[in-house]
Amino acid sequence: MTSTELIRKYNVAGPRYTSYPTVPYWDSATMNNKVWEESLQKNWTAMQEEGIAIYIHLPFCESMCTFCGCHKRITKRHNQEIPYIETLLKEWDLYVQLFPELPKIREIHLGGGTPTFFSPDNLKILISRLLEKAEILEDFEFSFEGHPNNTSFEHLKTLYEVGFRRVSYGVQDYSPTVQKAINRIQPFFTVQQVHEWSKEIGYTSVNHDLVFGLPHQTLESMVDTIEKTNQLKPERIAFYSYAHVPWIKGVGQRGFDENDLPKDEEKRALYELGKQMLYDQGYIEIGMDHFALPSDSLYKAVQNKTLHRNFMGYTAGHSKAVIGLGISSISDSWFAFAQNEKDLNDYQKRVEEGVIPIFRGHLLTDEDLIIRQHILDLMCRFETTFNGDPDLFSMICEDLQEPLSDGLVEVNEQTIKLKKPGYPFIRNIAMAFDIRLKERKPQTRLFSKTV
Repeated sequence: MTSTELIRKYNVAGPRYTSYPTVPYWDSATMNNKVWEESLQKNWTAMQEEGIAIYIHLPFCESMCTFCGCHKRITKRHNQEIPYIETLLKEWDLYVQLFPELPKIREIHLGGGTPTFFSPDNLKILISRLLEKAEILEDFEFSFEGHPNNTSFEHLKTLYEVGFRRVSYGVQDYSPTVQKAINRIQPFFTVQQVHEWSKEIGYTSVNHDLVFGLPHQTLESMVDTIEKTNQLKPERIAFYSYAHVPWIKGVGQRGFDENDLPKDEEKRALYELGKQMLYDQGYIEIGMDHFALPSDSLYKAVQNKTLHRNFMGYTAGHSKAVIGLGISSISDSWFAFAQNEKDLNDYQKRVEEGVIPIFRGHLLTDEDLIIRQHILDLMCRFETTFNGDPDLFSMICEDLQEPLSDGLVEVNEQTIKLKKPGYPFIRNIAMAFDIRLKERKPQTRLFSKTV
């Protein structure tokens, strides 16, 4: 079967598997604050041994990017920075009070929104005060998402001084036509400037986010985008599919005509072209949609089989516990998920009341935990091994008959392994493990296309 035929066959709606169970299949009836706090205490020993990861959601943006699927708040009012930071720190205090001793931190990631909407001084206040109530592990890793248009030299220098060594820039695409359609105008020299500042200051790992499947993208524009990216040679590249879900994200993703989006084989051709150009420059494919140079810690984590994936993406650290601070943030104790209030006023009100501001979540069953680990192994190592439960193994193998016959996976004794041609279809393979999805197929549109 040709690659075009495979794309037609497997390009169906499916989850991205940032968690298992996926958010639409969470059973929020199992979750409340007491259950959430108990799940953290259950995993406390491992949390202290591994260190925890902290994700801080900074939701403010000065303008709307029409491709964006994040929870954000569009405003130019920077007087909101300090009140929001104070609420974040109060939320952190609620967790610190819950823990039996000072938590040990391995990772911090600032996401958004636009983290660099906040002034350098205010970001320093946030991080410095948060770290006053924690210990930092020796091999810590702090990272943030920088908008090329408003990340200043002072932002980079200030965050470097408080421990940040990784930065990720949202590039998306360099075509002026594409940038206009997604309302994200940023010429190459802007990205080049912040990238070079980062290296000058001493950041050891710079990531560029690139997106394929955006309106008006062509093979010619993709060549130009990858060539410009290769000029700067970031240590990491996230090259992922635009998730078109306007029925979920609303007006923001309807800022262009849907007919302007590249379709199916045309969209996949953009990826295959970009991927080959990255291979030619020495990048190695790391899990799903991610590439790294051999010098980067992400590649080394693959070699050491310590690569991990959570709601923040791929990470070289192995922190199973994530504490999410800020609106819409998702926390993960490994045994449970908990998502914060999405509305800013509701979030602030709950924190002021002295309550961890979760509004939904999921307590994982024993079966969930088993499936979760298999999907995580697939996403991080392209294979997984069953050490028991022959019935589950047989059921999954039965659902993999078509990918097996199409040469996408192979089964050896108790191991299921993706073959190289199967890498683009990893989400489809993961769906064979997804018992909850099989038991309750969605009756409405929930997910973007897998390919």
